[in-house]
Amino acid sequence: MKRLRLRVIGCPRRALALLDAASPDCPDCHGEGGIALDYGDESGEYAGTHWYRCDCSTPWCLVLLPLPRLPRLLRRRVAHRDPWTDEPPF
Repeated sequence: MKRLRLRVIGCPRRALALLDAASPDCPDCHGEGGIALDYGDESGEYAGTHWYRCDCSTPWCLVLLPLPRLPRLLRRRVAHRDPWTDEPPF
């Protein structure tokens, strides 16, 4: 059974899209849509993660409606702020 969801995607342009979501009842991925397996190098240190897509979810999306760009005055401006600046020096 397909579980369709509406999402706003941003690549390559903002649009409203219809996506297939993972099944929350899946015994393999438990609703995450895939299985992440960590692997290490020859010394045993962490070297990365392989992501394997589960059969309960598919990588397709259907763009329903392209969304317009917001005018420059209405766009959010996020100022870069260091979270550690409020901390006293140790």
